[in-house]
This record gives sequence, structure tokens and C-alpha cells, in this order.
Amino acid sequence: MQAAVLLVIGVVLGALFLLVAFGFRRHTRRWLVIGLIVVALAYVSFARERPAWLLVELAGVGLYGAVSWAGLRGSPWWIVAAWALHPVWDIVLHYVGPGRAFAPVWYTVPCVSFDLVVAVYVAYRVRDRHAETL
Repeated sequence: MQAAVLLVIGVVLGALFLLVAFGFRRHTRRWLVIGLIVVALAYVSFARERPAWLLVELAGVGLYGAVSWAGLRGSPWWIVAAWALHPVWDIVLHYVGPGRAFAPVWYTVPCVSFDLVVAVYVAYRVRDRHAETL
């Protein structure tokens, strides 16, 4: 599948995720944090037969989980930051880096656009003082 098609798939899935997350008004932040942990955990499943990489991927889950977790009770900008930084993990480690040996392109490419759609929309909501709905 072409990269452009995969990016569009990520945008559509990201928009659907946002509809679900914002549909649960009192729990939106929780959904955003859980969503990021789930997309990071996918890389753990891809690395399950590579012990050294498994540790790297678990560290990534911990890193992105901790940053987004800070947004549960604190500033929602932490959630934005975590989602905005996750594409670096996708691209640097898994699309062009050594993680491409086990992380499939069908996941890494849509994950980039998915993450960015979520980050941009949440940033828009926070910036426009709609954070109370997070």
C-alpha cells in the first residue's frame, strides 16, 4: 500500500478516535491517555521476539505514558505534547531506523498521521479554552 493511502487511513482512524474520546465528555482526558498507551503498546507486540527491543519499546510506553499521564490532573498540554512527540518514535525508530526490521509499515505510517491528528485537535481545543471539555 502506498504511503499516502496509509497516511489517509491514519487521519480517518485518528478522527474516529477523537469522536469516541470526546464523546465521553467527563472522561476525555482518560481516553486520550489510554489511547496513546495503546498505540505505543502495539510496538511492544511487534518486538515480542526481540528481547533487547522489547525493553526499548516498554521504555517508550513508560515515557509516553508518563508524559500523557501528567495531563490527567495537570495541564492538558502534557497530553498534546505526548501525542505530538510520538510520531518521532514512529519515524526515527520504526520507519527509517532499526525498528523497521520488526515494525510493519502498515502500522508505522498511519500511526504518524493518527498521532498528529489527535495532537493538533487536542491542542486546538486547549488553546481555544475548551479544556474544560477534556
